Amino acid sequence: MTQYILLIHNNTKTDSTSAEWDRFLTTAKQSGLFQGGSEIGERVLVGDVSSARPTDHIVGFMRFDSDSKQKVLDLLALHPVIVHGGSAELCEMPRS
Repeated sequence: MTQYILLIHNNTKTDSTSAEWDRFLTTAKQSGLFQGGSEIGERVLVGDVSSARPTDHIVGFMRFDSDSKQKVLDLLALHPVIVHGGSAELCEMPRS
């Protein structure tokens, strides 16, 4: 089983509705792949911030567990951000 984290960007071309999010979250939960997520709130840069770039374009994350990356990608085709012309980054979490 591989773990994935989805970094959700704030770059949709049109606005999604709460009904679309409800449908997607219901589908994601029923898939058995979705492991949780959240919007991202206030940020604080710490350490040597002189070379850091803020990540304000990332507004949320979701976590998925799957034996197939394609299953996650198929589910994400229904994600409201993707449906509304935005983007997200699906990152595979390395096994420790």
